[in-house]
Amino acid sequence: MTIYYATYAGLLMAVVLGVQGRDVRNALYWIVLIGMFLFSGYRYEVGCDWTGYLFHWEVWGPELGLNPWEFHEPAYWVILDYIKANNLPYTYINLVTSAIFFLGLHVMARTQPNPLAFIVLAFPILVINMPMSGIRQAAAIGFVTMAFVALGARRPVVFVALLGAGTLFHSSAMAFLLLTPFVYGRYSKRNIVLAAILASPGAYFMLQSEPAEIASDRYIDSGLEAFGSAFRLGILTLTGLFYFGFLQKRWKQMFPEDYTLASLGSLLMVCFFPIFFVSTVIGDRFGYYLIPIQLMIFTRLPYMFRGQKRETYALAPYALLTLVFVVWTQLSTLFEQCYIPYGTSLF
Repeated sequence: MTIYYATYAGLLMAVVLGVQGRDVRNALYWIVLIGMFLFSGYRYEVGCDWTGYLFHWEVWGPELGLNPWEFHEPAYWVILDYIKANNLPYTYINLVTSAIFFLGLHVMARTQPNPLAFIVLAFPILVINMPMSGIRQAAAIGFVTMAFVALGARRPVVFVALLGAGTLFHSSAMAFLLLTPFVYGRYSKRNIVLAAILASPGAYFMLQSEPAEIASDRYIDSGLEAFGSAFRLGILTLTGLFYFGFLQKRWKQMFPEDYTLASLGSLLMVCFFPIFFVSTVIGDRFGYYLIPIQLMIFTRLPYMFRGQKRETYALAPYALLTLVFVVWTQLSTLFEQCYIPYGTSLF
């Protein structure tokens, strides 16, 4: 447990040191980004996914003559096939998926006024739960995060291509293809209605698809529960409500270039919460994709207020996520089972 607290404390200290100036902040950003990648990518016997993916690695072999493209979510199997064909160790799977995940965070972080804060705030929930415990979705989140940036930049081909790449790792990423109309049109009530009408056929076919049936069997019919999802989805919902109640008008004036992305993300944060009552796991899975947008909102708060409010809103995200992190690590038996002790193959 100590190493997680010490790592997080070090990250918070980097944010404090970053106030000295842009040059210091940029240097610390690269140290933190690379350090977090190594912490995640070289984990050893750590994470709830470790045993399951280790089993895949042990039983897979080129001599079996299997075609990885014939499997569900084939990108993972292609990587596994390459690793085994080249006699590389199992940890290379974590390295590849962590690299994709942190590349996605890096692409979005560089669009923020304080990239260092964005990366540090990702650690307590997103980094611990995804590249350190759910590598296929972690890779998908990396691509979806880059797709969000492409949406804000109005690059439809790049947006669709990145979502397609993410879907090859985790089929849940395809749901965000329904946002394609907003690559062309700005966020407004009229465009939301039009996008909903245009997306309805696509949504219907997605619900009838094989990945949707698999998700239903795994997460709804099985009765599987994600006990921490209420907290994660609750924070997302509160963030979305806070954005619409206090930030939307300010955001449109101060950050018009990604107003559509912030508004769409906040709308989805609010709308995804009811999924929790259908399946806590499915709600949780989709919620992780929205955390990068939540972090974007958190890191912009100090730039949207002045005086004492600025200081309060600058500290609030760290206080909130630190509280969640401490409560989770102290009360969750799953955290103890999956993450303790921390081991690394780096040395």
